[in-house]
Amino acid sequence: MTERDNLEKAFLEQAGWLAAHRAPITGDASTRSYQRLTLGERKAILMNAPPAAEGASCPPDATPSQRASLGYNAQARLAGPNLHAFTTLAGILREAGLHAPEIYAADADHGFALLEDLGDDLYARAIDKGADEGTLYARAVDVLSHLHATRLRQPIAVDYTLLDYDDTALMAEANLLVDWYWPWLRGEKAPASAVEAYRTAWTQMLSGLSTPHTLVLRDYHAENILWLTDEGESPLQRVGLIDFQDGLYGHGAYDLVSLTEDARRDVSEETVAMMLARYAEGREKAGDFDKAAFERDYAILAAQRNAKILGVFARLVVRDAKKRYESFMPRVRGHFARDLARPEAAPLKDWIAEHMPELISS
Repeated sequence: MTERDNLEKAFLEQAGWLAAHRAPITGDASTRSYQRLTLGERKAILMNAPPAAEGASCPPDATPSQRASLGYNAQARLAGPNLHAFTTLAGILREAGLHAPEIYAADADHGFALLEDLGDDLYARAIDKGADEGTLYARAVDVLSHLHATRLRQPIAVDYTLLDYDDTALMAEANLLVDWYWPWLRGEKAPASAVEAYRTAWTQMLSGLSTPHTLVLRDYHAENILWLTDEGESPLQRVGLIDFQDGLYGHGAYDLVSLTEDARRDVSEETVAMMLARYAEGREKAGDFDKAAFERDYAILAAQRNAKILGVFARLVVRDAKKRYESFMPRVRGHFARDLARPEAAPLKDWIAEHMPELISS
């Protein structure tokens, strides 16, 4: 047994789950892995998140230059090896009446957590099996409306602070297009002059965003949301949340973009239009909602997210040899081309027309 295996065994023994039957669960694009545990009638999920597998997370008071020296996780304010991010945000979401998994046990120092098992019915699978897309997406939008209208407590945890989704983080993500997608597409690095002009376009666009105002889960889409059989005390409880450790305090439009401009599955134009209208209606009922600012944020963040996703997928293909992500790129390019048609994306569209015109014609 490896040292990691021994640590896992000790964690499960301490939690009272050492005798459980274990079955691996297909992982995601991260360094985490998961197992389903069965112990008699009880079930749980073991999250294995090795602390040394990722770069350092962002210290709360780090400057942009310090974040750059620490690496991408710190620049983009990803949780990285900090398991406190997941366990703390899970508690906050549950307090808000949403269905994040209950944490049965956790060892943040060694990167293990024992979680409530929310099942296997990811939205993408449930819809493929016949569930109504409109119904599921409506409930997912209601979750976001509720989250964005709820005053959340300030998280207090050892070695964890909820940080802002600031311009440094947004720019670091957008830069992935020129850092990874350009070399993957062209077989060479982007010229320095093109990169500088790209960043100038983004600086101009990001200045149009509203002030951060809510918790952003950051990866809210059909393969990160579960459709549960039991509504519990609220219909919102049917939506299971499982990927939120990278959450930041940012713009509510971001998670709507993740949901409606999904990189992994097609969402009908009719469903997208209905969901954006549903979100606006729900937020207007809650009060204190600026629809014009939301629509502006949505346009800017749609372009930002899809620029990021193209870069992330290129990085997964090139650096991590995960070739399956190449098959998702045409869909993302389609989203990106439509994003560029919005007036808020004009500075970026001008750059694309000069330097990567093939992305406009996707």
